[in-house]
Amino acid sequence: MHRALSWLDRAEQSEDQDGRFIFLWIAFNAAYANELGEQRVFEGERFNRYLEKLVNLDTEQQLYSLVWKRYSGAIRVLLDNIYVYQPFWDHSNGLASGDEWQSRFAAAKSAANVALASENTSLVLSVVFNRLYTLRNQLIHGGATWNSSINRQQLKDANAILGDVVPMIIGIMMDNADALWGDASYPPVLDTSRLSAV
Repeated sequence: MHRALSWLDRAEQSEDQDGRFIFLWIAFNAAYANELGEQRVFEGERFNRYLEKLVNLDTEQQLYSLVWKRYSGAIRVLLDNIYVYQPFWDHSNGLASGDEWQSRFAAAKSAANVALASENTSLVLSVVFNRLYTLRNQLIHGGATWNSSINRQQLKDANAILGDVVPMIIGIMMDNADALWGDASYPPVLDTSRLSAV
């Protein structure tokens, strides 16, 4: 939690959208990541279980209110945006042939709409984080120009959502410190004398 809070603090000081998103993502990852690593988990069962656990432990229904009352419009816009849908980029970059990405996009939108209609908070958050992960990859892997005028609205929406959801996640985890969250990635190593030289 100390690491997550330190990055959240840095994100709140950031004056540009790109930096803010990156720092918010690091704060989220510090709270979420454990010894198993990230490994495109945003499509995986382990990440879905993590979100379900957060939603179940959220006794004040902060995440529910965030998804259904505050950001339902921004979330719908994000879900309709092909530029944060990884299979679109796989197709555009020649990694996937045919137009299969279009049918997958339509199916993903349909599934998201079912989740929205049934107010399945953890599933909607899973889809949102999956899309934000694509945006994260665009920035971290140099697929975007710093402070570009292109796609600024999706970055602003992403920052607004992450700027609220990350502190909530950290708060829920801190309120439930007795829950099993996994071991930290890269734990502090205080005694290096036991490490053998390579």
